[in-house]
Amino acid sequence: MSARAKKARPRAAAPERARMQRAVADFLSAAGLDLTDENLREAPGLVTKAWAEEFLSGYAQTAADALTDRFTLSRPADRELVVVAGLHFRSMCPHHLMPYSGTAHLAYLPGRFVVGFGRLAALVDVFAHRLILQEELARAIAQALMTELGSQGAACLISAEQSCFRLRGQEQHQAVTHSEAYEGALKEKALRAELWQRLQRST
Repeated sequence: MSARAKKARPRAAAPERARMQRAVADFLSAAGLDLTDENLREAPGLVTKAWAEEFLSGYAQTAADALTDRFTLSRPADRELVVVAGLHFRSMCPHHLMPYSGTAHLAYLPGRFVVGFGRLAALVDVFAHRLILQEELARAIAQALMTELGSQGAACLISAEQSCFRLRGQEQHQAVTHSEAYEGALKEKALRAELWQRLQRST
């Protein structure tokens, strides 16, 4: 199994909330903060709930879970792209555990199956709700469209605002980061150019 495939695998164990809560309390105490302060008293529990139920919820799901209710095509698409633009997402950077958010544009050239558009939004969330780099997020989504739907080609383009870039270090407050991933037929220059033309018309 490749290193990239290992990164895409869901976590096997469920979150241990009691340990998480103790760890958050220890972190705050180690930072010199007083946990008896009324503003911090509930923080360990609230932080644990947010991470377990929201920020890390994607580990409990797979791409196959998201891409359910598939529809079989009577014939493979002949360079007939399916494009969904402007899917909002939020995720967490694994380096500084700080959030980033933005929009994802998905495209695929159907093989045997297509799915409802809402399922594509669910696919984005499966991978976004993990600790994942923006570049890996784009790759994981594009690869899932290939492997789960048997697509002839797939692409994921992401624009995001990275908190760790905007709020710390050089504090590039206006910076927007872009990542692209192309698979199969969408690596072809002509089809990629067609995709960009469609995205420009939709924005």
